[in-house]
Amino acid sequence: MMEKKKKRILFGALAVILFIGIASAGTMYYYLFTPQFHPQKTVYIYIDRDDTTDSIYNKIKAQGKPNSFNGFKWMSQWRDYSGNIHTGRYAIRPGENVYHVFNRFYRGYQAPMNLTIGSVRTLDRLARNVGKQLMIDSAEIAGVINDSLLQQRLGYSKATIACLFIPETYQVYWNMSVEDFLERMQKEHQKFWNRERLNKAKAVGMTQEEVCTLASIVEEETNNNQEKPMIAGLYINRIHAGMPLQADPTIKFALQDFSLRRIANAHLTIDSPYNTYRNLGLPPGPIRIPTPIGIDAVLNYTRHNYIYMCAKEDFSGTHNFAANYAEHMKNARKYWKALNERKIFN
Repeated sequence: MMEKKKKRILFGALAVILFIGIASAGTMYYYLFTPQFHPQKTVYIYIDRDDTTDSIYNKIKAQGKPNSFNGFKWMSQWRDYSGNIHTGRYAIRPGENVYHVFNRFYRGYQAPMNLTIGSVRTLDRLARNVGKQLMIDSAEIAGVINDSLLQQRLGYSKATIACLFIPETYQVYWNMSVEDFLERMQKEHQKFWNRERLNKAKAVGMTQEEVCTLASIVEEETNNNQEKPMIAGLYINRIHAGMPLQADPTIKFALQDFSLRRIANAHLTIDSPYNTYRNLGLPPGPIRIPTPIGIDAVLNYTRHNYIYMCAKEDFSGTHNFAANYAEHMKNARKYWKALNERKIFN
């Protein structure tokens, strides 16, 4: 009798243990392996250098919309996430479970992002634009880009370092270092300047930096891609003829006043190597970061006999071209008249 009672107690205890085990396993399965995150679409959590587990929790809860966050906290404590935080950009997709999301953060499995390098006029603006997209601070980027020793090591100067950058959209990781950023830009630059482009530059009689410089002037002159090879051909004609470029955009760059719509004689007196009215040949470097379209417009410039151009009086953004000064002045007077009628004096 006593033996039977002991067996009942033993079986009861085993049943309780089994029940607790099943319940625990079920609870763990629910919190870790069932869909817990329910954002309306894929969201991205940005983990910065100063983030703590608490700030990360808040970001994940705010954007990930979890049914329960208990499982994530359990995993964090068990795996000591506070001592293993990785910066970066991490995806949370609708219907994901805690196990997969936590491992992504814990192991540093980032989601790549698109970094857009724009055709901007100054290096400071480039640094600001990149700083807005990456974890790197814009001041850090500007400091490195403007470092004369680094410029020299890369084969550039302060005037030509803009040639390093090729405006395009690149897939990168958000937390890349400034060193990684520059290394990537070097690789993309080398990839862009393939053998075909190098041979074309040689045929034109220009270095890569000179091509970029002329391309930057061409792109400041027009947004019309079809017209860019024509304008490139005009400036090359001037270079071959020993004439000054007389490019108004270089005056704006010298003055650092890009709002000017009308260049006056007073503007042409500025003492600057970028004043292409007073100095022969190309300026020391680009007046903006030229696009691949602008660079290819120079490499594939249109052969013609034009040496003058003037903006069309219809303000279409295109130009009237002329092979002699008399024809050019006719075009210029039409444009000046249109400016005066619209009361555009500067």
